[in-house]
Amino acid sequence: MEVKYALVHEWLTPKATGGSELVVKEILKHINADLYALIDFESSNPESYLYQRKIGKTFLQNLPLARNGVQKYLPLLPIAIEQLDLREYDVIISSSHAVAKAVITTPYQLHICYCHTPMRYAWDLTFDYLNNSKLGKGIPGIFTRYLLHRLREWDVISANRVDYFIANSQHTARRIWRCYRREAEVIYPPVDVEKFPFKSQKQDFYLTVCRLVSYKKISLIVKAFNQLGRDLIVIGAGEELNQLRRLAKTNVKIMGWQPEEVVTQYMSEAKGFIYAACEDFGMALVEAQACGTPVIAYGVGGATETVRDMRKYPDSATGLLFPEQTEKALVEVVEKFENYQAYFQAEIIRKHAYRFAPEVFQNSYLNFVEKCYSEFKNAGI
Repeated sequence: MEVKYALVHEWLTPKATGGSELVVKEILKHINADLYALIDFESSNPESYLYQRKIGKTFLQNLPLARNGVQKYLPLLPIAIEQLDLREYDVIISSSHAVAKAVITTPYQLHICYCHTPMRYAWDLTFDYLNNSKLGKGIPGIFTRYLLHRLREWDVISANRVDYFIANSQHTARRIWRCYRREAEVIYPPVDVEKFPFKSQKQDFYLTVCRLVSYKKISLIVKAFNQLGRDLIVIGAGEELNQLRRLAKTNVKIMGWQPEEVVTQYMSEAKGFIYAACEDFGMALVEAQACGTPVIAYGVGGATETVRDMRKYPDSATGLLFPEQTEKALVEVVEKFENYQAYFQAEIIRKHAYRFAPEVFQNSYLNFVEKCYSEFKNAGI
C-alpha cells in the first residue's frame, strides 16, 4: 500500500522566500505530499512553482491583511494550525519555524518535523520584540508578556506531538534541546550552488544581503563602514530601510530590494560578504561562498558551522568570524580581512559550499525519513 504524505508549512506567500521555503520546495521534488499551510497566496501566483497546486488552508486565509503576513494574528496561530484535519495521511512532515509542528495527529501517524528554529518571538527574541514594539510597553505590555508566556507553554506542549525532530544546524539542535528537551538529527538545508555565478576576480566593495529588521544588525554594519570609509552595498527590504538611508555615509549604498539576478551579480563580485546577525543556519553565507566570495560573519550560531575561519583553517579558509556584535569588533575584523585577502582562494571557497548542495540534503533527508518510518512500523503501530 502506498504511503500517504502531508507536508505542513507555516505560510506560503510571495514575500516568504527564505531558507524554510527552499526546504519545502526541495522536499516536494522527492516526496509526493499534499501541502498544507496557515495561509496560501502562492498557488494563485503565476510566477510560483506552486501555481494552481491544491493547498489546504486555515480560517486565517480570509482575515484582513493576511496576505501581508499572519504574524499580526499571533494569538490565533495555535488555534488555526490545530484545525487542519490530517487523519487520512500515514506520515506528516512539518517544516516549522513557528507553529507548523503543532498539527494534531493520531497514534497511528508518524510525524517528522524539520525545525528551522523554535519560535523566535516566544524564546530568543522575546525581549527584542517587547523593546521594539508599542505592544511591549505600558498596560498593553503586560498583556503581551502574558500572551508570550502562554505561547511558550503551548509551544512546549505541542513539541510533544512530534515523533522525530530534524534541525537545520547544530546550533538549532541545541536550541531545540533547550526549549523542548528533545534530541534532533542535524540535516543542513539545501543551497543550489550551481545557481550562483562563480568569479575568482573580485571588485573593491563589500556586500550584505538580508531583511532590514533589527535583529539582523544592519545598522551596526553601516556604522562600522561609516568609520572604515570602505565601500559597502546593502541589499534588502524591511522596516529599517529609511532609517539606514539616513544613517549611511556616501561610501555606503543602500539599494533596497533587488531582483535575484542583481543580487547574485553583486554577490559574485564582492570582495567580502558581511553578516552580523546570529542565525540558526544562515543560507546567505553559503550562497556567498558558492560565488567564491569570502564571508565576514558574527561567530555565533550557524556561521560557526558554515564558515571556516582563516586563523583556524589557513589552507581551507572561507572567511573570518568576529566575536561580538559591536562596531569595534566588526571594524577590527574588516581591517584583518584586508591583510588576509590575498590568501583566500575563490575555488576552495566555492568547493566548500558544495557540502550544502541539494543532493546532500536529498540523500540525508530521504534516508532519515525512511529510517524513521521503518522504526515506526517495526514498533507495531
